[in-house]
Amino acid sequence: MQAPKVSVVMATRDRPELLRRAVRSVLSQDYEGHIEVVLVFDGTEVDELLDLPRPERRTLRAVANSRTPGLAGGRNTGILTATGSLIALCDDDDEWRPAKLSRQVPLFEDPEVVLAATGIEIHSSGGSHVRVPPTRIDLADLLRSRIQELHPSSFVLRADALHGALGLVDEELPASYGEDYDMLLRAVQVGRIASVPDPLTVIHWDRTSYFTEKWQGIVDGLGYLLDKHPQFASHRVGRSRIEGQIAFAHGALGDRPRARDWAFRAIRNDPRQPRAYLAMMVGMGVVSGETVMAALNHRGRGV
Repeated sequence: MQAPKVSVVMATRDRPELLRRAVRSVLSQDYEGHIEVVLVFDGTEVDELLDLPRPERRTLRAVANSRTPGLAGGRNTGILTATGSLIALCDDDDEWRPAKLSRQVPLFEDPEVVLAATGIEIHSSGGSHVRVPPTRIDLADLLRSRIQELHPSSFVLRADALHGALGLVDEELPASYGEDYDMLLRAVQVGRIASVPDPLTVIHWDRTSYFTEKWQGIVDGLGYLLDKHPQFASHRVGRSRIEGQIAFAHGALGDRPRARDWAFRAIRNDPRQPRAYLAMMVGMGVVSGETVMAALNHRGRGV
């Protein structure tokens, strides 16, 4: 059977050197099928990358984001212009190991699989950290935990699902925060999520994350997800986890009353929720949110 065409969507904004590394890692895949790279830019054009040398059955083109400015609109612009039957996502500051697609694409021989991921290798200020997701994930797993091992730079999805039952990236999500989590929650309800349990995607956390100090966007994005996915109402541990994250972000904003309110909500749902207690410490000024995030990122973790 002929290997399916894979379209790789990279949304980017003014990071040409990092983008060049990411594109090279995709063009160097050992996958036998056709790979189409779609670069979607907000702001500065990236036409100079179109001159990168590429092997046979590799195409590269750039388009301007024609939808909502930002990550969600950029990804959807790429998805809608892509021509492959499978669509992969890759952030412009990450990269792939050569065998990523050749190991991942066979997972779609199962017609129920709508999204496939891989393990990840995080490069942070604290060194290299390997994170391996479970090979099968259900809704209860995702309500309980974000499963950070499932990183969007490893995602490959069926194009017909994105154009149909699964739908596009949610452009209404504030600051695009949690758009990958929202995609996972929707995907597991229309089909199966599978993964390759090897670190074939490299995630670079050796710079400050875009969201590290965008606390209001985190508050708004997580609140939106709680409202959008009613399943959290009956999953106290999962709801507590998100309430604890919202509490932490309010604490980092210096809004002590809201941090305390959301922390108490989290504790009522799960007294063992560590983010709630951490939020109180941040809200009281015992430690800053930036300090906590830096310490977690150093270990290849997030809050």
